[in-house]
Amino acid sequence: MRTTARLLVGPALTAACIGATAVPAVYAADPGTLALSPSSTTAGASVTVSTTACGKRGHGTGDAESLGADGFDLAPGAREGAAVGKFTVPEDTEPGTYTVAVLCDNGRKALGDLVVRAHGHEPSGHVKTGVGGSVGPDITQITAGAAVLAAAAVGGTWLLRRRASGAQG
Repeated sequence: MRTTARLLVGPALTAACIGATAVPAVYAADPGTLALSPSSTTAGASVTVSTTACGKRGHGTGDAESLGADGFDLAPGAREGAAVGKFTVPEDTEPGTYTVAVLCDNGRKALGDLVVRAHGHEPSGHVKTGVGGSVGPDITQITAGAAVLAAAAVGGTWLLRRRASGAQG
């Protein structure tokens, strides 16, 4: 009888522990994502924010104060289950990555990152890092490298032909 009780207590405690850890996982489910369109922009541009965290016909308040922008409201959008809002990136915003937050009326929160680029400064050309592609072509080095490669090719061919003909010695 005692052995049977021990055999049943172990699985029962295991099941209780698994059940206890599964319950918080249900409440910690993904509240939804915060989509920023465009996700990378310049100062002065308008950004559309959309989230499913607010639920069907949900409303919320957005916070873009990290950019220096005012708060904005979210209301149900054209896509079912998504709340949508808009704000404008202030003209004096420095380039960088900023966090935008949304707090829904149902208590859920969603975060997203907005990258602000400098006006008209798109990367182009070679990266000047000091060595490699930043140094102009040196004809002497190119010629010396080509000569070393050619000598290696001729020497390798000569060795392979010599071994194939059996003329080792």
